[in-house]
Amino acid sequence: MKKRVLVADKIHSGAVKMMENAGLEVIVNFDITHEALKSRVSEFDALIVRSRTKVTRDIIEAGKRLALIARSGVGLDNVDLEAAEERGIRVVNSPEASSISVAELTIGAMISLMRNIHTADRSMKEGKWLKKELEGRELKGKTLGIIGLGRIGQEVARRAIVFQMKILAYDILEERRLEAEKMGVEFVGTSRDALEKLLRESDVITLHVPYQPETAYMIGAKEISLMKNKAYILNVARGGILDEKALYEALKNGKIAGAALDCYEEEPPSNLHFAELPNLLCTPHLGSATQEALIANSNIIAEKVIDFFKKQMQKIN
Repeated sequence: MKKRVLVADKIHSGAVKMMENAGLEVIVNFDITHEALKSRVSEFDALIVRSRTKVTRDIIEAGKRLALIARSGVGLDNVDLEAAEERGIRVVNSPEASSISVAELTIGAMISLMRNIHTADRSMKEGKWLKKELEGRELKGKTLGIIGLGRIGQEVARRAIVFQMKILAYDILEERRLEAEKMGVEFVGTSRDALEKLLRESDVITLHVPYQPETAYMIGAKEISLMKNKAYILNVARGGILDEKALYEALKNGKIAGAALDCYEEEPPSNLHFAELPNLLCTPHLGSATQEALIANSNIIAEKVIDFFKKQMQKIN
């Protein structure tokens, strides 16, 4: 009997074909609703999602046959990992696939923010000529503080070095120090004091940590108060790491010069009070939204699904 795979979010067609060629029965339903998924999930041995579909406890408990949940992408915050573990369901993802895309968006947002490109574009389309008002700042010679020196943080560092920026890096893992040294990045440490040093000394701060209980609101009003006056901050990681209310106040009162958000505490945001701030650049969670990342994520996930069921069969035989 063929193993059945439900693809609930968009992946590349080549990955679907790859799984079919490996003998899996693949059903594609990119628009399936939560209730429809709950009623149908019991028919499948594996479920593939991206960020749209929330694999909650009720979905997992309804998936009587589920042996594998595969999240195409980096985060697993849309999967109830505790419920999956209780049921003995394996959970995999593809964090290695989108590092370049997220790093490039980070650098693009940084340049747009510091050169006021987003504001200049909007004002030009409104018939305004704000050449004098939109004086920007160069990246060269500025200090970039990277919070989280994993795959994405390292890719951001490599690109920032090309712009002749000084790089400070903070991470909770001491082994990141060696990676930092190889790149010529100053690793400030793993402690709270190290994080505060980075906040005080950086002209630009970028977040690249996963959302976990330990990282929830890790940058709030207190941390923002430690930042340089007129510094910049970017969150291209996960919503909930940066306190949006504290950020709003800091942008409005001029404590910091600008911010860029690609992810939000609520997605899509229902409160659009940020829209009034000219010093905030907003994008709709585009970090991994490139053709290249989609293909890479899809292929890696397909390979992991195929490998999982291949090993299952080997154990049986």
